[in-house]
Amino acid sequence: MKFLNYGSINIDKVYSLNHIVKEGETISTSSYNLFPGGKGANQSVALANAGCEVYHAGKVGSDGIWIIELLKKYNVNTSFINLSKLDTGHAIIQVDEKGQNSIFINGGSNNDNSTEEANEIISNFSKGDYLIIQNEINLNKDLINIAKENEMFVCVNPSPFTSSILSWPLEKVDFLFVNEIEGSQIAKIEGNYELILDKLNQLFNKTHIIMTVGKDGAYYAYKNIKEFASIVDANKVDTTAAGDTFLGFFLANFSINSNPKKALEYASLASSKTISRKGAIPSIPLKNELIL
Repeated sequence: MKFLNYGSINIDKVYSLNHIVKEGETISTSSYNLFPGGKGANQSVALANAGCEVYHAGKVGSDGIWIIELLKKYNVNTSFINLSKLDTGHAIIQVDEKGQNSIFINGGSNNDNSTEEANEIISNFSKGDYLIIQNEINLNKDLINIAKENEMFVCVNPSPFTSSILSWPLEKVDFLFVNEIEGSQIAKIEGNYELILDKLNQLFNKTHIIMTVGKDGAYYAYKNIKEFASIVDANKVDTTAAGDTFLGFFLANFSINSNPKKALEYASLASSKTISRKGAIPSIPLKNELIL
């Protein structure tokens, strides 16, 4: 069983501040750090740290070659990462003294993928392998269709949410990972968490729905099955990559055991480790750090 993460690679520029900058406001930062990131790269490292055989596909500019070398050190296969003439995508991340963050992204080389490349890369994978995508690269609609033609399991994390996601063939998706805001936007309803979950389950009745709701835990729904797991208490330092960690460790556990309750608990524990550390990729725990 192989995992192909066709996703973003970013250079994260992280600024620590007293509070998130408000409109029209100028403030000083207490520190600045440069980290490897991007939801795609984060999730690939999470899958690898959880013990999966993971391949990353995507593009970087010449300024991002160091991230390819870093991914190799995390046991991510990088043979499907291509070079672009564009600069590597980057994110500006503000982290306040409570550990909350605010992020904006410039796509750069993440938007330079071609259909021809995607067909060639996905042809290396087989029935029962997994494709993971987010919304930080181009071609996502095509990637879903190509992967399903190859009889792969398709896992979608529609983040950051844009209205274009509603035109994706989400009915073909096997695993849909959302937070409560993304879930509400796709379901086109507001209300309590279970109402949103039920609506998503109704809309996509062949899809495993996994919805994280911050400090209120995480939910799972598939057909007539529902599960819930509360969060694991942790000293919150930086929430960057918490959701990416959750996705990687959930899939790693569920793909082996098919037990959604255990997978939720495992992913919640992994995420609690991530938020207790600074940065994105460096904050993701190793499998041997987790004891349920």
